[in-house]
Order: sequence, then C-alpha cells, then structure tokens
Amino acid sequence: MSRVRVLAGTRKGAFILTSDAARQKWQVSGPHLAGWEIYHLKGSPADPNRIYASQSSSWFGQVIQRSNDGGQTWEAVGNKFEYATNPGTHQWYDGTQHPWEFKRVWYLEPSPTDPDTVYAGVEDAALFRTTDGGQTWHELPGLRSVKGPLWQPGAGGMCLHTILLDPNHPNRMFTAISSAGAFRTDDGGANWRPITKGLRSPFELPDPEAEVGHCVHSLAMHPARPDVLFMQKHWDVMRSDDAGDNWREVSGNLPSDFGFPIAVNANEPDTVYVIPIKSDSEHFPPEGKLRVYRSRSGGDQWEALTNGLPQENCYVNILRSALTVDTLNPCGLYFGTTGGQVYASADSGDTWQTLVHDLPSVLSVEVQPLP
Repeated sequence: MSRVRVLAGTRKGAFILTSDAARQKWQVSGPHLAGWEIYHLKGSPADPNRIYASQSSSWFGQVIQRSNDGGQTWEAVGNKFEYATNPGTHQWYDGTQHPWEFKRVWYLEPSPTDPDTVYAGVEDAALFRTTDGGQTWHELPGLRSVKGPLWQPGAGGMCLHTILLDPNHPNRMFTAISSAGAFRTDDGGANWRPITKGLRSPFELPDPEAEVGHCVHSLAMHPARPDVLFMQKHWDVMRSDDAGDNWREVSGNLPSDFGFPIAVNANEPDTVYVIPIKSDSEHFPPEGKLRVYRSRSGGDQWEALTNGLPQENCYVNILRSALTVDTLNPCGLYFGTTGGQVYASADSGDTWQTLVHDLPSVLSVEVQPLP
C-alpha cells in the first residue's frame, strides 16, 4: 500500500481524497453523484479501480452506482432488491406487526477476492449478495429466519449496517442489525444464529436471556485475529474472544459508553478506537469536546486523543460507518462528522489534521488501498 484513497459518502454526494504513504498532503475530488444521498461508499480490495456506492433518494429510491476507474466515472448498475420469500411482518415499537418494506442500502461489503461479488445490508433489515458486479441482487433469506418477526427498528430504522467477512473461515460472516442484534453464519449465509450472550438491554428487553432485540451500533475485528470481536452497542462497549459466542463489557473509564463507530488498529489487534457521544438523546461529544478514545489493552483502559481536534463548542455526531483505518505503519485513522469535517491521523491517533471541512453531513468514511 503506497497510496491511500479515502472514500466519503455524504448527504449530497461522494468525495474522494487521495495521498501518498506520508499522508500529509491530500487531493480532494467531488462531489461525485452530486446532490444524492450516498449512504455508503466502498472500494473493492480485489480491484483498486472498482468502487461501489449506495445512492438513495426519497424521490427516486435506491440505486447502486459502480465505478471502474477509481471514481472518475459512474454507472447505475442495479436497483432491484427483492426479498427471497413473502417477507411477512416484523415487530414495531408498540408491539404491533408491520410488513417488511425495502427502504435503502445501508452498507456494502465487497469480496476480498472477487470484484464482482458484493454483500449489501438493507433496511428493513436483510442481507443481499450480487455476483455480477451489482447488476442483480439476491437475498440470503436464512438470516431473517432467526426470529425475524421479533425484530424491531431502532431510532434510525431497522437497518443491517455491519458486515464482517472472516478471512480465516471463508464461509463465516458476521452481521449487526439495529435493533435486532448480532448474528453469525458458518456456512456462507445459509444458516445463522444470534451471537448476543452477555449483552444487556434492560430498558428495551426485560428478559436478560433475550437473543434478539439488542440495539447493536457496530462491530469491528482485526483480520489476523477474527475470533476477537469488538462492539459499540447502544450503551456499552463490548468484547468477545470466541467469535461472538460470549460478550463482556470493556467500557472502563470512558466518559460515555454511548456511541456509534468502533475500529481496530491495523497493526495492533489489541488497540481499539471509539468516539463517544453524550447519550441517546444528545448526539454530540461530552462537554462539547471532540475526543477519540484509544485502548491499547483491548478495552477497559482508555485514553483521550485530542491533539488537532476541537476541544470547545463542538456538537457534531460521528455515525456508525464514519470511522475507519488504513493498513500502513503507523496505522492511519479517518473519521467524518455530521458537521461536514473529515479528520485524519497518520500516527495511530496521536495527532490529527482536518483533511476537508464544510462538506455535507458525512454518512460514511472508508479506505481503499492503492498500489
């Protein structure tokens, strides 16, 4: 990886930032797909020229856009997502049953080996896959068979927002859904099971043994140690050492254990990052200070990283897909805010710079390695 491409999806288009390995000087292009909500933008690990984008509009619906030249040009390749079977109903806030409805694609996860294979997480929560570069999408219906009628939406909708592919087990995949929980398959998506043992959601789920209904905000893992998972939950930062079979809280000395994103340092599997916000009703940093928190012990003990970040009168939010890392050494970190800033650190979080400001609200930030 000698160059870095940062992909930012925003409320009004996509922006692409590129730099060399020093990561000090950046070129910014965009807006691409201007005026559209780009919920998620992600590049293929198998082809540095291939990028996929989830383009959404309340007027025109959902479209998947694909670029074959690193984002210079785009083509709409697919907008047909159909649930595999009669979707039936799922539970709503008040306990009534509502029909499953397709609203948008929240998350795209390209295959690490095949640029034409991509997984998509959608709202209402379901998992889809394409094997022809986005032209056609087919649901993997086994996921919704795991107590799907009991799933219910979180405040942002019932969205499948995280997909992790296990590099050591090609048939293993993890997903997270707000507000249903976390799930794992070991057979390529045919069969799934909840992985929620140890999660506690006393306000939403009086039953401490409930398998579904937990509001999971995001999952992260290090590819060299995929059995160790980290979770940012609605409240609580959690860790599993057995591929999700059991979880324990590692919030430790954080000023708030509420937040949306979580990430793992590419070179240090026990170094984890979160960006806390005050609460589920006040979506801004505690004390108006934008602080990334780093744990070098896999949780429990956290330190605030503030050098280069605003430490007064900062009331932005950082969404679940808006924090990511590169694979250089030292590891680079990148995150975007609802205020339109994209921040970066080229030294594992010790110091930060503003790559760009005054963008539309940032929905996602991803890194695509370049040769």
